[in-house]
Amino acid sequence: MKRMVIFDPAMCCSTGVCGPSVDPELLRVSTLLNNLKKKGVMVERYNLTNNPQIFVDNKEINKLLNDEGVEVLPVTVVDGVVVKTKAYPADEEFCTLLGLPEDFLKATVKIKAEGCGSDCG
Repeated sequence: MKRMVIFDPAMCCSTGVCGPSVDPELLRVSTLLNNLKKKGVMVERYNLTNNPQIFVDNKEINKLLNDEGVEVLPVTVVDGVVVKTKAYPADEEFCTLLGLPEDFLKATVKIKAEGCGSDCG
């Protein structure tokens, strides 16, 4: 399995999904990463506020930050290679970058078919 690491900009918490106004993009990414985790796919995620040493220790991330500033974040790395900067991957990109089938993240809902009784209109 491929190893994906996301280097987030400075945020108040590990996911950025907190406070009075939640960024819908951060909510999408957090939900997607939780869904991947439930299916056994782990994606590492580091926040500049909570994990600054990791940004310093990673030579590629450190160079990007020195060359382009914090505006380069978020940065997505797959198997040690920077694959996306300045934005999070789209849902489909996550699957492609991780080598997963396109329908991997699609929800499967099972509906139990039963009669509705005499109250059906």
